[in-house]
Amino acid sequence: MYRTLLASTLLLAAASACDKAPRSPADSLDAAAQDYLRLQLAIGEKEDGYIDAYYGPEALKAEGKAMGASSNLEVLQKRAEDLRARVDKLGSGASADDARRARFLSAQLTAAVTRLRMLRGEKLSFDEEAKGLFGLTPQRQPLSSLDPVLASIDKLLPGPGALADRVDAFQNRFVVPTDKLQAVFDEAIAGCKARTVQHIKLPPGEHFTLAFVTGKSWGGYNYYQGKYNSRIEINTDLPARISRAVDLGCHEGYPGHHVLNSLLEERLTRGRGWIEFSVYPLYSPQSVIAEGSANYGIHLAFPGKEKAQFEASRLYPLAGLNPGDAERYDALLNAMDRLGSARVTIEADFLDGKITEEQAIALERKYMLLSEERAKKALSFAKQYRSYILNYGLGQDMVRADVEKQATPAARWKRFEQIISEPTLPSDLKG
Repeated sequence: MYRTLLASTLLLAAASACDKAPRSPADSLDAAAQDYLRLQLAIGEKEDGYIDAYYGPEALKAEGKAMGASSNLEVLQKRAEDLRARVDKLGSGASADDARRARFLSAQLTAAVTRLRMLRGEKLSFDEEAKGLFGLTPQRQPLSSLDPVLASIDKLLPGPGALADRVDAFQNRFVVPTDKLQAVFDEAIAGCKARTVQHIKLPPGEHFTLAFVTGKSWGGYNYYQGKYNSRIEINTDLPARISRAVDLGCHEGYPGHHVLNSLLEERLTRGRGWIEFSVYPLYSPQSVIAEGSANYGIHLAFPGKEKAQFEASRLYPLAGLNPGDAERYDALLNAMDRLGSARVTIEADFLDGKITEEQAIALERKYMLLSEERAKKALSFAKQYRSYILNYGLGQDMVRADVEKQATPAARWKRFEQIISEPTLPSDLKG
């Protein structure tokens, strides 16, 4: 016990001495950004999946790995706190660009401190997590407020049995056969890209590879590789319904994660030498912008009924599906979108221990209209990623409110591009 305590004390003293050592007059945000990279990569050595993407210098990656191997969580937390104070000092009185850069780094470091507290075993409430990791203050909507939406869906799909079962049975009529998935997703992603490039100039040579996988808690994932290249994975544990092709094509690809990461690399990492953007820690305010813009990007690329029309004319034939009920299917999906707030209310209560897993599944069946299998899959995601679930719904609402302050489609695309290509924080969004 004494040896462990002494070693920890010496490590903390060494880190503190290093961080408090006099800085040369040449200290800068560029130097702090390199230390930020090393620190984030060191934390990544302590938690699998903490680093979502890294395409920076290999030397810094090796240094971060070594720091992670030689430092315990307490030491890393102290480093994060000290680096945040240093960044705040560098940003004070700086130019507008440097001040904004410093605010971004400081917010990311607040998230790193919060995550390290969690990794050290500190129990935070859902709301405390959300504030510390993502800078969000969630508002939980009472489930009873969604009863009118359920009533409207009941009228749309009348019949005997539980509403969730009727909804599930109807949606299963739109499952894409496994041997048609590649063709359908290729066409959907091509459509998403075609609409995006009309408004956003993409870096030359950008590309992605597409793979279908199983055994994941999520439906789709973009693994950004750097050099404007992504690997997009689609999980096929559950039958893929045709509406998911455009949703995932936009969310993971265009104008979603692939475009955001490519623009950040082109304009900030390469264009301005802001090396901090070559690392993406998953549990950070950066994810609010990433997930919120990716979800809203679906509606930006396919406004109104354009998504349903594109699916009926281009995707249904490839899938061998009858488009006769496409309009009613689209109406159902639009109504179900209005149930989105139920997820936070239910899963936050579950994560806070206010309801059991069985109760959460039953509530998701009733208020999200999921089959039992899909409710269990949704809950498995919540158990793995916890308050990260906020970034999809609340993040989308925040991006939408900001972008749709612009009156024209062209202006909305321009504002959207600004959001995803700059050091944007949730607090920068104007609702």
